Amino acid sequence: MDFHILVSMVVWTVSGAVLLFVLMFVDSLFTRYNDLEELKAGNMAVTTRFVMKLLAQAFILSSSIAASNSLPDALLISIVSFFLLLILERTVRLLLVKWGNLDLDHGTQLGKIGYGLLSGSLQITGALIISAFM
Repeated sequence: MDFHILVSMVVWTVSGAVLLFVLMFVDSLFTRYNDLEELKAGNMAVTTRFVMKLLAQAFILSSSIAASNSLPDALLISIVSFFLLLILERTVRLLLVKWGNLDLDHGTQLGKIGYGLLSGSLQITGALIISAFM
């Protein structure tokens, strides 16, 4: 294996991991509760949502890396995709509150696993839709 390929793999992996961390942090700013505190407290609904959110972000990042020829392009596509996902998820959440009186953040914080699953599935569904365009 070529040394250049190994170095590229390390650089792309580290860059992707850093971006994933930043994106997860930014997403946590839009959540009414502290993900890490709820995880530590054993809230399985929050844990479920967090894991599904992490998978959705990783899928978008993986798709953008696979579709890009350069690292800056892959990172930019991932950032734009993240904001599209954030807008899409927030829109659906607002509609659920308005039409169904269903507050996913509140139910998830209360530990209702169904709320966490639905919330996480919005992330994964959005990631699949967005990644189809890459």
